[in-house]
Amino acid sequence: MLNIRKITPDDSRVILKFITELAVYEREPDAVLATESHIENTLFCDSPKAFGLICERQDGAAPGEPIGFAIYFFNYSTWLGQHGLYLEDLYVTPEARGLGAGKLLLKSLAQIALDNDCGRYEWNVLRWNTPAIEFYEACGAKPLSEWVGYRMDRPAMEAFVDSGS
Repeated sequence: MLNIRKITPDDSRVILKFITELAVYEREPDAVLATESHIENTLFCDSPKAFGLICERQDGAAPGEPIGFAIYFFNYSTWLGQHGLYLEDLYVTPEARGLGAGKLLLKSLAQIALDNDCGRYEWNVLRWNTPAIEFYEACGAKPLSEWVGYRMDRPAMEAFVDSGS
């Protein structure tokens, strides 16, 4: 038995734990700069820009134990004239994989997207993460091979803003 619920401030520690575990899995263990305080101040402020779900086990020795999470936010498609839901991170602990937690989180987010009249539901996956790619495609997702993701980190943004013209 699994349960999906909205994150609460009491989840800040477990959210950071899951973020850290995900970073290790994605071969970027030193990339996590977030702290519990960052999580509390951004996800649980008066006007949060991102939201989250926790997946809990309802059976076994520790009912209510968090085994996965998803962080998402809403974006906007000018072509559709509608908002979209963007999945920033989805993570399920290794020992809980295969129980349906990932699929239940994805379905819950799809329902949130539908409830909010979103025209799209999108996320990124690392090219080498074959298990995730196979899982997403089995759920009906399609890769966007014609698009290339770009990113500016904070130093790049500052340099760009400070550049001449």
